[in-house]
Amino acid sequence: MNRAFSRKKDKTWMHTPEALSKHYIPYNAKFLGSTEVEQPKGTEVVRDAVRKLKFARHIKKSEGQKIPKVELQISIYGVKILEPKSKEVQHNCQLHRISFCADDKTDKRIFTFICKDSESNKHLCYVFDSEKCAEEITLTIGQAFDLAYRKFLESGGKDVETRKQIAGMQKRSSRGSRCWIQDLETENMELKNKVQDLENRLRITQVSSSPAGSVTVKSPSTDIFDMVPFSPISQQSPTPTRNGTQLPPVPSRSTEIKRDLFGAEPFDPFNCGAGDFPPDIQSKLDEMQRQRWRGSKWD
Repeated sequence: MNRAFSRKKDKTWMHTPEALSKHYIPYNAKFLGSTEVEQPKGTEVVRDAVRKLKFARHIKKSEGQKIPKVELQISIYGVKILEPKSKEVQHNCQLHRISFCADDKTDKRIFTFICKDSESNKHLCYVFDSEKCAEEITLTIGQAFDLAYRKFLESGGKDVETRKQIAGMQKRSSRGSRCWIQDLETENMELKNKVQDLENRLRITQVSSSPAGSVTVKSPSTDIFDMVPFSPISQQSPTPTRNGTQLPPVPSRSTEIKRDLFGAEPFDPFNCGAGDFPPDIQSKLDEMQRQRWRGSKWD
């Protein structure tokens, strides 16, 4: 135990060993704050820290800010500082990191302890204000030290070392889990980028492999008789039907007038008329027709 508790040795401890080893002792106090100190112990060291935090408290009080209330849970494993209503742990000071503890003889409400921070390895002095329990809280922390030291001797130092190792493993585990999550997020982002790159390459390959200027020809629809409907502007090209046969080609009509061996136009009974023959030939044809009519009459 520290020298700060030497003056308390003649006093009887206030709590049963089971209360501190299997449970914890709760206290309510006002938390003035914590500040860094250069030395791990010493009355003058904590006195300067108390003076500094008291001055900061007066400034906050003049600005209308209240001193926050906290709950202290003291056991052989350390001192926990919690928010009273939500029970959220604000600080967890392990007992083997606490190097000094004392109450202020000039101000009976003030008590303090120095603890080495596990993250920065700096010594921080925690200062509290309790109207009635300042000395009692100091004695309770002293009793927790005494019980922890006895347990250390009984276990041959294994218990404290085991708890240090477990605390270190938990710390490394929390850091490792955060790094593991960051690695997974990074890997996921890299995979997304690779998939996007492959999709872009596939699109470029499909565009380059297709013939330039190629147009997909849409097959014409057919009617109920499996025939392609006629369109005067559509090209007369053979189109396969659904049963696999092709329609016969439609003969194209030529606008050129064909002539016979003698250079005359072929006779077309649908196009001939009275005005198509010369007058002399027409008169002979009329005369022949009258003679034929008379002969048939006399007969």
